[in-house]
Amino acid sequence: MAFLRSTARQIRMQNLPAVLVLILATSGAAQAQWVNATYPGTPRTPDGKPDLSGPVPKTPEGKPDLSGVWHTESFRWVQNLPGEGVDVPMVPSAAALYKQRLKTMGEHNPQLYCLPHSVPDAMLVADFPFKIIQTRRETVVIFEEFNQYRQIFTDGRTLSKDPNPAWFGFSTGKWEGDTFVVEVGGFKEGSWLDNVGHPRTEQLHITERYRRLNFGSMDLDVTINDPGAYVKPWNAPTIHFKLIPEGELIEHLCENNRDIEHENFFEDKQSTDRK
Repeated sequence: MAFLRSTARQIRMQNLPAVLVLILATSGAAQAQWVNATYPGTPRTPDGKPDLSGPVPKTPEGKPDLSGVWHTESFRWVQNLPGEGVDVPMVPSAAALYKQRLKTMGEHNPQLYCLPHSVPDAMLVADFPFKIIQTRRETVVIFEEFNQYRQIFTDGRTLSKDPNPAWFGFSTGKWEGDTFVVEVGGFKEGSWLDNVGHPRTEQLHITERYRRLNFGSMDLDVTINDPGAYVKPWNAPTIHFKLIPEGELIEHLCENNRDIEHENFFEDKQSTDRK
């Protein structure tokens, strides 16, 4: 963590999200290396490399197959889900909370204390890919970060009206043409929507729309509906994922959060406030 400490001091905590990204990026994530691994069905270019512009793979039922190891190529969505310079209408209590998080530069971001991301931000940390395994009855998402998982049921069940709250909520999915539409509710309060601190409450309901564009690209549109925090539903900018062809996840654990309390990342900000 010496590199993290020295770099954090250099940037002097002008904003927490930069430090949070640095923590995530230096946590040791890397692609696993396997000997003699084969990936049937991968389209190839004439020189034998995976053809990421190839056609969308299909399931036996004729639906797009979202399976694969994916990641975002940018931290922009996990940094600020609505987008830089975009103000989403908040209820007064949420607006006050968001203002406080901005003032303290996200000092109490849950991920700094090894608490998990949620939906959709767990998929938006560029250095930590996630794996989709699609079956007829459910689609499973496995996250490299913290070794967590999420289940999206496609067997016709509906969301409970009074669920036991969970970090990743509860998800059901269905196909609308070639778009996989997922409804998510039953969230546990305590997570943030993004690194800058957009609030979320247990009233949050998220709609996700996944579209695989070709073999190597997938888009996601997200609608946030949380009357406990926002005046009306709002849509995030379209999120772009890239396939990691012939890639696999590796084990990742959060074990460096103890340094946060001892390295005074927020020392400069607190000293400035006292003046």
